[in-house]
Amino acid sequence: MAILGYFVFAIYCIALLYITIFCLTQLQLLWQYKKKDVTAILEFDDKFVDTPPFVTIQLPLYNEQYVVDRLIDNICLLNYPKDRFEIQILDDSDDETLDMSRRKVEEYKNKGFNIDLVTRKERTGFKAGALQHGLKFAKGEFIAIFDADFLPKPEFLLATIPYFEDPDIGVVQTKWEHLNQDYSLITRLQAFQLNVHFTVEQSGRQAADYLLQFNGTAGVWRKETIEDAGGWEADTLTEDLDLSIRAQLKGWTIRYLEKVGSPAELPAEMNSLKAQQFRWMKGGAETAKKMLPTVWRSSLTRKKKVHATIHLLSSSIFVFVFLVGVFSVPLLFALGPLGINADYFTFFLVGLLSIAAVYYVANVQASWVGESKTRTFFKFIVMFPLFLSLSMGLSLHNSIAVLQGYMGKKSPFIRTPKFNIQTITDTFNKSKYLPEKVPITTFLEGLLAIYFMGAIIAAIYYNDTTFIFFHLLLTFGYGAICYYSIRHLRFRNS
Repeated sequence: MAILGYFVFAIYCIALLYITIFCLTQLQLLWQYKKKDVTAILEFDDKFVDTPPFVTIQLPLYNEQYVVDRLIDNICLLNYPKDRFEIQILDDSDDETLDMSRRKVEEYKNKGFNIDLVTRKERTGFKAGALQHGLKFAKGEFIAIFDADFLPKPEFLLATIPYFEDPDIGVVQTKWEHLNQDYSLITRLQAFQLNVHFTVEQSGRQAADYLLQFNGTAGVWRKETIEDAGGWEADTLTEDLDLSIRAQLKGWTIRYLEKVGSPAELPAEMNSLKAQQFRWMKGGAETAKKMLPTVWRSSLTRKKKVHATIHLLSSSIFVFVFLVGVFSVPLLFALGPLGINADYFTFFLVGLLSIAAVYYVANVQASWVGESKTRTFFKFIVMFPLFLSLSMGLSLHNSIAVLQGYMGKKSPFIRTPKFNIQTITDTFNKSKYLPEKVPITTFLEGLLAIYFMGAIIAAIYYNDTTFIFFHLLLTFGYGAICYYSIRHLRFRNS
């Protein structure tokens, strides 16, 4: 039993150490973020005013009947000379979305827009395949890409294209803003997390001259950059991250604009969120497996290679969060017999404090502007533990995705359904895109909630509260993920 106890203790400590190191790397990005300003907005010079470059706007779609009209209407409001851009509707839909796209294309053609519907016989390569297929017909020197849930502001092209006057810049990425962040707890917590990526992480990496990433949408590529980097490839679920790394290894630069926002709809339904998370986590692992050997063989400095490695391995954090949670329960009963003082674990609080600082700056200081300091402080005090809890609750689901990615198990590109949710009165209850079956992971999440609840009861019974707050967060997190996953199924709302 002693050997088993030491094994549990070792796994727990290794996982906790990994999490702590990850948190400290986030703190280092925060330091870079606060060190200097890299967010100035440029304007066109005279040559761009006289003859603005021609731009192709690609809108990859698959079964988006609730937002397709909204998307195309919005794109046609862009403040850019009508004869200097074209719109490609890359529609792979197999439902009524395709007919809706046809009607919109016809409507705007009659209004003088250069807009075309581009379809394929087979959805080969999913989104990456659609983008690569559309590239064959693209006339633009630059390629702007928007997913179906994005509503770029009219000045988007005027705010991004001038940066390409620098011949080394191959990509310009803008900040995601949130149309419906106040819709529910689910959307608030997503915004809470995404605000970190689109402030501290992206701007911090840019300030430190590390590798950045194109986020799949709300950005512009130089067409030459895509071609030079080998084009869109569909062998990972994060084709955007994959191409970003390949382009930068070719010497191109990604420019991130924190002050140029692109509003988008956050998933308001739990199963849609989990589908998105699965794709991001698995795709991140697939891209790490694919690109890390190339990164380390490249001419990048060692510092850039290390940070690129941390970046590409970031989805693996969920595996270690899952391990820390599961092994903390047997460890609760092993500490006494092994003679281990739980006070030693206080060292790892440095990780928690580091990540708290990162989220505080990204949200309170950078994103919740216009609100009183007192209100935002107490808002953060509530949101941060809730975010930790829900992240822990997603760790089983995301760990499966990460492990599948590293093991090379292939799966289709499952899109994140959009339901045109913008205000509190909007609903997704009657959407046909809601799933009807409960996956096995949802049942396992429910069992894990019971598992950690049992640990809380045992801790109270034995008067050992070492992990009780941690287990409270885990119980709530897994329980909430399980509850909302079942609550949001289609058959529950029909």
